[in-house]
Amino acid sequence: MPELLYFDRDLVVLVKPVGLVSEDGDAGESVIPAAAAALSATGERETALYPIHRLDRNVGGVMVYARTKRAAAALSAFVQGGRLEKTYLALIHGVPAEPCGTYRDLLYKDARKNKTYVVSRMRKGVREAVLDYETLAATGDRTLVRVKLHTGRSHQIRVQFASRGTPLVGDGKYGAQDHEETIGLFSHSLTFPHPRDGSEMTFSALPGDELFADALRAAGLTP
Repeated sequence: MPELLYFDRDLVVLVKPVGLVSEDGDAGESVIPAAAAALSATGERETALYPIHRLDRNVGGVMVYARTKRAAAALSAFVQGGRLEKTYLALIHGVPAEPCGTYRDLLYKDARKNKTYVVSRMRKGVREAVLDYETLAATGDRTLVRVKLHTGRSHQIRVQFASRGTPLVGDGKYGAQDHEETIGLFSHSLTFPHPRDGSEMTFSALPGDELFADALRAAGLTP
């Protein structure tokens, strides 16, 4: 069941477990019914939950859902306007060329293969992708990095790191030799204005699974 970090009459912030999809209609079990059950268990009245952004099934972490259509419209506008800030923790193979920096690429998603590629020129279907990263700790041949997204392209973090020879741990789809059910990616924090009064809200969580345990300890972070 998802962990509820916050809820009010407009929205719900939760930690999505690995293995659940972000919205009804995607292939696989959705987190939405489980979130609704968790809300009901607190005595909250039952409401619809509207997805504002997505996480892949094999990625867990912080997400926000709207509870009304009005809140959904406002939160979606924040996403489009770059006012919903997302940071991730990524566990990668190898070490980035620099301890911190910006990755800027052109990405193309092949919908048939559900796979994204770095390409060299702009054409139909190609979109720019930008992220900042900061190295937090290294353990053996793995490095924990904090990633701030400036764009929200499909599989963006996965393909941008893989294209530089540092694929995410467990991400066989994008070049890692190990292929795990859980990949080394976690939605660490969200910051956004409240859709009703505009007050800034920040929520964060740390991954609790063993995949990240050594790296989190090395970085001085504990779930």
